[in-house]
Amino acid sequence: MKKSIGIIMIVLGAVMLIWTGFTYIKKEKVVDAGPIQVSADKEKSVNWPPYAGGVLLLGGVVLLATGRKSR
Repeated sequence: MKKSIGIIMIVLGAVMLIWTGFTYIKKEKVVDAGPIQVSADKEKSVNWPPYAGGVLLLGGVVLLATGRKSR
């Protein structure tokens, strides 16, 4: 179990180091007046700090290393 969680953490950490965030488009209602509706596309972004990926990567390596020692 530790080995699979460690591998997942390593992969996620590497991905988080390469891509530090992503953007997406969400439709939001601007005006809602009875039968008339006006909506606009708003761009939203999700960002995380690069050190979060590094911490996750190192945690996965530590988990993988301790999982091998216990056997």
